[in-house]
Amino acid sequence: MSSGENAKSVMARLPLCQLPAGECGRVYELVGEGTFKQRIRELGFGESSLVTKISGRSPVICSVNGTRVALNHGAASQILVERCAVRS
Repeated sequence: MSSGENAKSVMARLPLCQLPAGECGRVYELVGEGTFKQRIRELGFGESSLVTKISGRSPVICSVNGTRVALNHGAASQILVERCAVRS
């Protein structure tokens, strides 16, 4: 992988709260305390899960594993996602 491709990949990672509404992301990393990470995994936001942001800044409403979940801005900022590839 070239450094240009690597930079694009890193740039595509962002907190769930910054993902535009209507876009899909794949959970890359959970940050925060262990209890927060465990609880958020129990809600379906495990690493590699696909999540679609439906709307909002606070609460952030998203769909994960076929279920709509509302998160406050603080929680959504601790879920790092990679944007899904856009299919034509």
